[in-house]
Amino acid sequence: MFGRLFGRGGERPAADPHALPAPRRQNGVYRLQCLGDTRVMALVVAAESGDWEAVKMAAAPFDLGRDHHVLGELSEVDGVQDWIGRAVEEDKEHRATALLISGARHINWGWDARTSARASDVSREQWRVFYERLNIAEEQLLEAAELRPDWITPWRRLLTSGRGMSLGSAVNEARRDAALRRDPLDLSTHIAWVSHLQPRWHGEPGQALEFAREAFAGAPDGHGLGCAVAMAHIEDWVESDDKKCLDTPEIQAELRDAAKRSILHPGYQRRPGWQEDFNIFAMALSLAAESIVAPRVYHELDGALTRWPWTYMAQPENAYARFRRRA
Repeated sequence: MFGRLFGRGGERPAADPHALPAPRRQNGVYRLQCLGDTRVMALVVAAESGDWEAVKMAAAPFDLGRDHHVLGELSEVDGVQDWIGRAVEEDKEHRATALLISGARHINWGWDARTSARASDVSREQWRVFYERLNIAEEQLLEAAELRPDWITPWRRLLTSGRGMSLGSAVNEARRDAALRRDPLDLSTHIAWVSHLQPRWHGEPGQALEFAREAFAGAPDGHGLGCAVAMAHIEDWVESDDKKCLDTPEIQAELRDAAKRSILHPGYQRRPGWQEDFNIFAMALSLAAESIVAPRVYHELDGALTRWPWTYMAQPENAYARFRRRA
C-alpha cells in the first residue's frame, strides 16, 4: 500500500547489519536504546566501564566532531564525568575528543542537577551546581573547538550551555553561525535554534517557524531539515493554550509535504539516530490529526520510541501508543 502511495520510497530500506534486535514490546512500542545500533551499544558499554582505550576503539566508526546522535549517547552515560578528566589530561593525542565528550557530559550532568523544574522551584544549591558544571562544559567545548576547528558538535553543544547560562542573543547567535559555517544544513543546530526562538526563551511568536521554513526551502530533496519545520510546529503546540492548534488543513498539508520531501523521500539516508527524525514527524503529524502520511511514518518506525520529542508529553509511551493506534 505504501509503495503505491509514495513510489519506490514506500519500499523498506535494506536490512541494517548493525541494527539491534527490537526487544519485547507492550502495546507494540519499545524505547529505542543506543540508537538501535550494535556499534553504538559497544561504545556506550565501554563508556560505562570507564575504559578510555575501549571507548576510542568503539568510536572509530563514527565522527564525534559531526555526529550529534552518537555524542549524545555518550553524554547521557552516568559516571563518564568521574573518569574522562584523566583522559583529557593524559592523552595528548586525543585530547580534543576527550574534551568534547567531557564537555557534552557536563552539560547533561548540569541539567541533572537543575532538573526540569520551573526556575522558581530550583534551589540555590541546585543553581550553584548547575552553573559550576556548565562552566566546565563551556571551557572544555571551547578548547575542543579551538583544537579541531572543523568540528561542528562543540558549537552545537555550546548553544545548549549558552542558553542554560543565559549568555544572551549575541553570544548564542555567534555560536549558531559558527556551527552553520561548518555545515549550513546541520539539522541538530537548526533544531536547537528552533527551541531558542521560542517565547519562553525570549523569542517572538512565529520566529521559529519562519526560520525553519527558510532553512528547509534551501535544502535538497531527501534532507532531514524537514524535521525543523515539524519541530517548529510541535514547539508552537507546546507554547499554545489550545491543544488543537495544529489541527488545520494548512498545517496538515505543510507537514505532509515536508515529510514527503525529507524523511519519506528516496534520497533520505538512514544513519544511526534516524528514528528520532521519524519520531519528530510522528508527533507533529499526530498533533495535527494528519491521516495520510502519518500511518507510513509509524509503519517505518515499527514501534520504536525515542526520548525526543516525546519528552513534552506527560506520559510519552502512552501518548505514542495512542497516536500510533489512531494512525
